Amino acid sequence: MNKRKIVVALGGNAILSDDASSEAQQQALVTTAEYLVQLIERGDDLIISHGNGPQVGNLLLQQAAAASESNPAMPLDTCVAMTQGSIGYWMQNALNKAMAARNIQKDVATIVTQVIVDEQDPAFKNPTKPIGPFLSEAEAKAIMAAGKDTFKEDSGRGWRKVVASPKPVGIKEYQVINQLVELGVVTISAGGGGIPVAGKSLRGVEAVIDKDFASEKLAELVGADLLIILTGVDNVYINYNKPDQKKLEEVSVAELETYIEAGHFAAGSMLPKVEAAITFVKNTDNGKAIITSLENIENLIHGVSGTVVVK
Repeated sequence: MNKRKIVVALGGNAILSDDASSEAQQQALVTTAEYLVQLIERGDDLIISHGNGPQVGNLLLQQAAAASESNPAMPLDTCVAMTQGSIGYWMQNALNKAMAARNIQKDVATIVTQVIVDEQDPAFKNPTKPIGPFLSEAEAKAIMAAGKDTFKEDSGRGWRKVVASPKPVGIKEYQVINQLVELGVVTISAGGGGIPVAGKSLRGVEAVIDKDFASEKLAELVGADLLIILTGVDNVYINYNKPDQKKLEEVSVAELETYIEAGHFAAGSMLPKVEAAITFVKNTDNGKAIITSLENIENLIHGVSGTVVVK
């Protein structure tokens, strides 16, 4: 079997469900590692990226609750770095155990990853990504009147701070990640979409980068053979949850683009995954992208895949 260089993008919900304790999240990653180690056992080189939405949201709540003049809350870019470190630590630990049980001799390393965005990205003029706690309308408008942040009403549940979600244009550490992969090290990187940085000095900015787009950019830069985007279902569907829903198996870029135009994919969930898969396939010579579930990895290894995106 040919060895492949694979970027696997995990959702933050693969780590955290209802129980936000560190013990529960570590246990979830033990299960996740049992699936991922199958790719390592096959002989593939693995680069793992992950979401952090639930984790960074909880951390922002903790920061806000404890903030004082002498101990101010950490900014968003630093909170992303903090969750990269904590999730990376848990994932390293889980993968080390899973590999030891199979007598696989490999190292695992987490790279605190800075993802470069364009300061002129139009997303900065129209922040849309909700983060942090829910506030009342009066509380939110008082903060906005002070000229500090932007808040928007969120699905009838209250007002939340919104930040920009710019597209990634580069990854500062991609060469280091590639060097580690060449040495056979399983790497965990671009956690939570990466720490958003901009300008010549790579200054941290108040933004959240979509982890699927960051994973796609990383896969491009390291010359990956395959981008696997993991989600809650085995396949992408059109007419999802309707009587005429249809499962997509092997699908071309052009066909997917017509489905996007027809509005088949939800903006907050499946659409960025589909767009990231299309971008990777378009921007690489022989690259292939698969969208499927974590639980379907064993079938994927044996040739029964999820939704495979081809040129």
